[in-house]
Amino acid sequence: MEKELQVVGFRIGRETFGLPISMVREIVRVPEITSVPNAPDYIEGVINLRGRIIPILDLRKRFGVDSSERDKKNRIVVVELGARAIGLMVNSASEVLRIPPSEIEEPNTVFREGELDFVTGVGKLKGRLVILLDLHRILQRGELHGLAEAAETVEAAASVASRVMARDF
Repeated sequence: MEKELQVVGFRIGRETFGLPISMVREIVRVPEITSVPNAPDYIEGVINLRGRIIPILDLRKRFGVDSSERDKKNRIVVVELGARAIGLMVNSASEVLRIPPSEIEEPNTVFREGELDFVTGVGKLKGRLVILLDLHRILQRGELHGLAEAAETVEAAASVASRVMARDF
């Protein structure tokens, strides 16, 4: 018997995407995001998630989808990438999808080689398509380093601010 692939499904624009459930730590509503000066446009900023500074990457901008309007359905998918947690801003996220391996097309049968190298496959599920992603490849162009730098900048600034406030009071 084939073991189903379990992915967390989320939407960007009109499309459904999926990441392996093992990478996803949690899904949260969008809190206030602190912007980071001189960050690339796809980095929304950072959030404080239960005392941990998490950089937020807007996947909508990364994929070239209009993301100017935020609404109450928007979510942040918090993923673990190595030892670092990263938040991915998406239009909506809510479901775990179970896709049988027989219903997954290899990316080279759908896209030309090198065209979308971050796609690991396209799953067919109840009449809809789910684009399966490789997060490591999405963040390959120095973006992971940029996200880490953004979080470290804010953590350092927060540390300095807390020391100054403690000294002044």
